[in-house]
Amino acid sequence: MGTWSIWHWLVVLLIVLLVFGTKKLRNIGADLGGAVRRFQRRHEAIRDDKHSESGPSAQLSGRTIEGEIKDKAKT
Repeated sequence: MGTWSIWHWLVVLLIVLLVFGTKKLRNIGADLGGAVRRFQRRHEAIRDDKHSESGPSAQLSGRTIEGEIKDKAKT
């Protein structure tokens, strides 16, 4: 479809407008926009909940903890 010129797309748009009408397309656009806004708000709410639950103690401090591995004693 990438080889279609702008005139082809304008004809397709004109046919879609004739079939569905501008009012129906406007309603579809408003419904789609509302759904995207609700999704974004819910996503932000979930992200905020996760950040508030983790708290500062669950976050990494950025410090390196060094240790030593000892061999198990044979029993």
